[in-house]
Amino acid sequence: MRLDKYLKTARILKRRTVSKELADQQRVYVNGKVAKPSTDVKIGDEIRVLFGYRELSVRVLMLQKQVNKNDAALMFEVLEEKIIKKDAPNNG
Repeated sequence: MRLDKYLKTARILKRRTVSKELADQQRVYVNGKVAKPSTDVKIGDEIRVLFGYRELSVRVLMLQKQVNKNDAALMFEVLEEKIIKKDAPNNG
């Protein structure tokens, strides 16, 4: 399954266009390598997404073309989720 479709179907990201944009900006990694929107995702792959001030790492558990909202969370397991701190501007 294509990376951009997986991220949308698993509801990691809300829209496929957002998945594509993040991948085009080199903010999505599959197994430690920068990934394109068309990268083929397989069960067991680790995906890391950098968006906003968050970094989310997940492992692919299931590939489905369509899932309902409740089952989307079964498609992956969260390995790590962290906030990326932005340096505070100097006020002085």
